[in-house]
Amino acid sequence: MNAEAKVASADLTIMAGANPARAARPLPRDLPGILCGRYQIERLLGVGGMGAVYRARDLLREQFGEPQPWVALKTLSEDFAEYPDASALLYSEFALTARLSHRNLVRFYSFEVDPACQRAFITMELLKGNTLDHVLHQYPSGLPWSETQRLSVSLLEALRYAHDQGVLHGDLKPSNLMLGDDDIRLFDFGLGQAREGFLKGLPRLARSRFAAWTPRYAAPELLDGATLNAAADVYAVACMIYELCSGQHPFRRQSAKQAQAMELPLTAPADLPRALWPALRAALEFDPAKRSSLPDLLRAFRAQRPSRSLLTRLLRLPA
Repeated sequence: MNAEAKVASADLTIMAGANPARAARPLPRDLPGILCGRYQIERLLGVGGMGAVYRARDLLREQFGEPQPWVALKTLSEDFAEYPDASALLYSEFALTARLSHRNLVRFYSFEVDPACQRAFITMELLKGNTLDHVLHQYPSGLPWSETQRLSVSLLEALRYAHDQGVLHGDLKPSNLMLGDDDIRLFDFGLGQAREGFLKGLPRLARSRFAAWTPRYAAPELLDGATLNAAADVYAVACMIYELCSGQHPFRRQSAKQAQAMELPLTAPADLPRALWPALRAALEFDPAKRSSLPDLLRAFRAQRPSRSLLTRLLRLPA
């Protein structure tokens, strides 16, 4: 089986206003209603290829008068929980992200293991808003340039911060980006890795066993089996920015390998300022050696600071 065929969706939509239909789904047979005697699971928020995220009530915080005691609780799916190093896999995600503190990144709280069922889980802030894929569905021709520029800068700043701290995301796509109360938040580092030379004490797990790259956002080198690197994150974020500008994936939702084989043309989005196209075009290069760097892409998109008017309306879209 080739790398492109080994795809499992890792979308974990962490939303307070989840679809009511999801609430009817029963808990996994080995997952109790209360974990560690503290976290009462209320409903399922999202399911991905490797895990699930639930809305949970922190009973301890509630006992001490916290008016908003809810958290998002992530645990591996039953299939992945059976791996001998499943808990280490989940801890690796927590260890990578718990050290990050940025306004555009989800905040992680704790890593715990329930003593009764031995299921590991992560608690994190419960995000409110709409994921970017939902917003793009409402704007099929793309967002106005002023909002594209704002969201692009926020995303690129968050990603550069994570890279500077030695953390690669590995699964950048619109469903892993939430438009919150006043800005965007990037989440789901389940496929993340530490950059070479960073976080040397952290176990480097054989994540090739958990191949879950999303094909249309995965850089071609990842689909060929290469190790995750900063250039791969640049390719994925460039695909997202292109969608913000045009409402369309740069390669008609084809994977990079398919686009190469089909020799699909790449044209500049109509609303993108002409001066920015070379930087974005270079970020979409199939050859990682020719791809523009993240700092270069960020500098190009910092040219202006637009108004916040449309962003406020986007946040009010129904979930």
